[in-house]
Amino acid sequence: MTAPDSPSSADQARELAESIAARIEGSTLHIAIAESLTGGQLSMRLAAAANSSSWFAGSLVAYMTETKHRVLGLSPGPVVSARAAEEMAAGIAKLTGANLALSITGVGGPDEQDGCEVGTVFIGLRSPHGEIYVAERMLGGSPEEIVESAVVASLRLLDARVDALASAHPTRR
Repeated sequence: MTAPDSPSSADQARELAESIAARIEGSTLHIAIAESLTGGQLSMRLAAAANSSSWFAGSLVAYMTETKHRVLGLSPGPVVSARAAEEMAAGIAKLTGANLALSITGVGGPDEQDGCEVGTVFIGLRSPHGEIYVAERMLGGSPEEIVESAVVASLRLLDARVDALASAHPTRR
């Protein structure tokens, strides 16, 4: 249960999306997202942020394993892994032409998948120069709580990356 003075996951996600929107405004960064575990919730948060049509290139919810392989180009093997998060980020960047890509894959439950425990999450970030960073998180709670926590964790990573990159990217004229 959330303490009375602490913001809910939904409030945190909204605030982070607005922070991303404010930081990215005027830069040449364009964000794309490949989601699995979060089922579109990351995309919804970014799409609702200020001026998102100028910087949010788009997203793909690839929930089924076959979709990840066929559409995002994942190589054969587990889809809940650091490698899968890397390939998902690279795949969505290629599909959309975005220069900053975020991906998320994980196990919300109720059962483990690909040898990973419930709550295992991999978040991939592909930079404008093609480097890919993957963060692994272990989240607890019900499937809904895991998804909510994964959305916030992903937006935190994206917000920090946008903060670091936006000032280095030339502004649009």
